Amino acid sequence: MVRRLFSVLLLLLMLFSVPASFAQEECAELTSVRLQLKWSTQAQFAGYYAADREGYFEDECLNVEILQGGPDIGPQQVVAAGGAEFGIDWMPSMLASREQGSGAVNIAQIFQRSGMLEITWADSGLETIDDLRGKVVGVWGFGNQYPLFAALVKHNIDPDNPDDITIFNQPFDMVAFLNREIDAAAAMTYNELAQVLEYVGEDGSFPVYTLKDLNIIDLNEVGTAMLEDMVFVNEEWLAGETDGTPNEEIAIRFLRATYRGWAFCRDNPDQCVEYVLEAGSTLGAGHQAWMMNEINKLIWPSENGIGIMDPALAEQTAEIALNYEVITQPMDEGAYRTDLAQAALDSLLADMPDFDAYGLDWEPAEVEITPNGE
Repeated sequence: MVRRLFSVLLLLLMLFSVPASFAQEECAELTSVRLQLKWSTQAQFAGYYAADREGYFEDECLNVEILQGGPDIGPQQVVAAGGAEFGIDWMPSMLASREQGSGAVNIAQIFQRSGMLEITWADSGLETIDDLRGKVVGVWGFGNQYPLFAALVKHNIDPDNPDDITIFNQPFDMVAFLNREIDAAAAMTYNELAQVLEYVGEDGSFPVYTLKDLNIIDLNEVGTAMLEDMVFVNEEWLAGETDGTPNEEIAIRFLRATYRGWAFCRDNPDQCVEYVLEAGSTLGAGHQAWMMNEINKLIWPSENGIGIMDPALAEQTAEIALNYEVITQPMDEGAYRTDLAQAALDSLLADMPDFDAYGLDWEPAEVEITPNGE
């Protein structure tokens, strides 16, 4: 309690001692930090690439190296080992690593809602979670299965009972679904859903499928969605200094630039797709354009301001994680902090009164689906 009070007083001192120019003065030198992504380069992380390319990190006296993720890279492990100062991951993974002693703490919740769906074919008649009873249902492993499992249990379907349902360990593609080998498939709005719509028939026909061919079961509406992309750091690092600068101040500067990057991608999605492609994405421009639009839907609107945690969703995520033994103890109060995110937001709005941190009037675009996402 004393330590948290000291941290709050330190933040207030930093905010009030640098009025209206939190990091806008010319930097004597840049502080180098690293950001470990959850996955490989794609529009899911466009805001960070935009913050780099638009000079927002440099405005905050930061030199940020963005590290690609992948199936064999765990952001929690990288940050815990000191391989990066900042990481992007889903909150259940963070809670699990924290319980194991990683010291991870969520300092900003970027995605305000989940992008996870379960989809079925429209002609199947499977429109709800209840309808999945007795069916073959695909979902990824590695902890991604829990929102679906919670939805099944909520509807009295035991995911571990083959008499209730057959769970198919779904690869990170939609081949089994497209071949109708399974009745339902997990799909992120920004990735696998687009893969189905981008499918080109063996005879070259396109489009083969549209949204009218699919039933969408949104886990946000079911009430079992879990929090996804957030910014986390290590508590020990956060309590220290870098070249005489408190790391809490560096974290605030990082978040300020990040917020500006995501706002830029909201208002300039085409430019952000270009930044992602230039950063080395292996996915096509069409797929990235779809992804950018869908990612924006997960962030905007941010009713409390970008990066600010919704406590109800945090509790929902933690409860599901506890029920499915992702964690063995209830989430502790130090698992996430809102003071740094709020300090970043408040100081940014003080410096830039016209900055739109909420996106309440933002409307998604109509994005054209392209063959194979090219």
